[in-house]
Amino acid sequence: MTSGEPLAGGDAEWGVERPASVVRPFLLTAGRIAGGDSLVPPIPIETQVVATDVGLAALNAFVFDQHRDIITVCREPQSLAEIAAKLRMHLNVIRVLADDLRADGQLALYAPQVHSNRDVTVLRRVIDGLRAIPDSRGAIREG
Repeated sequence: MTSGEPLAGGDAEWGVERPASVVRPFLLTAGRIAGGDSLVPPIPIETQVVATDVGLAALNAFVFDQHRDIITVCREPQSLAEIAAKLRMHLNVIRVLADDLRADGQLALYAPQVHSNRDVTVLRRVIDGLRAIPDSRGAIREG
């Protein structure tokens, strides 16, 4: 990412600080909510998002700064959670906008495997890994 690109927030790492948007999230999403269609669940927060060539080419054509900011942040793959944190926007607004940008071919979304959420071995490895971290005295927790 190059410096000087306007992004929401104010962290020097992510861009130049600008005033908070006067556009309310309700207007950005046209009143839609993530998972509002009972047939389609909300996009998982760990879904990886990356800008497409179409999205990068359209950077100067976006009406809303938030769309441009999402594409800019997604020059490198980011999870939906990371995008929301970096842009200081509500996760469900990011879900709706990312899905809109995906539908327009400006973002590519890579959702996790559906069955990976049910894999107990992954959860067990995470728990074991957390237990292996020494506490402030250097002691390992027994599980």
